[in-house]
Formats: sequence, structure tokens, C-alpha cells
Amino acid sequence: MTTATRQEVLGLYRSIFRLARKWQAASGQMEDTIKEKQYILNEARTLFQKNKNLTDPGLIKQCIDECTARIEIGLHYQIPYPRPVSTAVVNRDWALILPCQPVISKNGYRGG
Repeated sequence: MTTATRQEVLGLYRSIFRLARKWQAASGQMEDTIKEKQYILNEARTLFQKNKNLTDPGLIKQCIDECTARIEIGLHYQIPYPRPVSTAVVNRDWALILPCQPVISKNGYRGG
């Protein structure tokens, strides 16, 4: 990992912890805020720990992009959890829309 990439990853990690410190649940309930803050911290620790030994620059870039997207989506929708994605199954003349399900990428990130 290059020095620039390392700095970018560490910057993302710090920004997630700052985000968690300032996070307020959309419901306004203190217990929801505490649960959501804890989720953000646990998810960050788990995923960063899981990916700490990556050496492939392409995979590292993909993880950085996914992390950035999750931060932006979380801030936009005011939810810390992965955003559910609707999947459609098409069968000849009709389409069935399945219930929303989180999508899990190759790197373990969930969301869209």
C-alpha cells in the first residue's frame, strides 16, 4: 500500500469515527442514537480489520470507493445501515419485484 493510499484509508477511518461521534438517529430517540452510533463503530472496526491485509491496489481502491459511498448514502438517507436494494426477477411476460434485500459485495460491504 502506498503512503498516499494509507493516508486516504486512515482519513476515512477517522472520518467514520467523527461521524459516529456526531450521529443523531432520524427518530430523535436517544436509545436509537446510541444503537446506531455503536453499529457505525462496530461495522467500521470489523470491515477495516477484515481488509487490513489487502495488497492488491484494485481491491484497495474498490474498498475505498465502497466506504466513501456508504458514508455518503448514510448521511444522505440518515441511516447508518446498508441501504436495501430492490431486485427484480423477470419471467417471460411478467416481472416479480422481490422484497428489498441488502446486497453484499465481494469485500463484505452491504448496501447499494
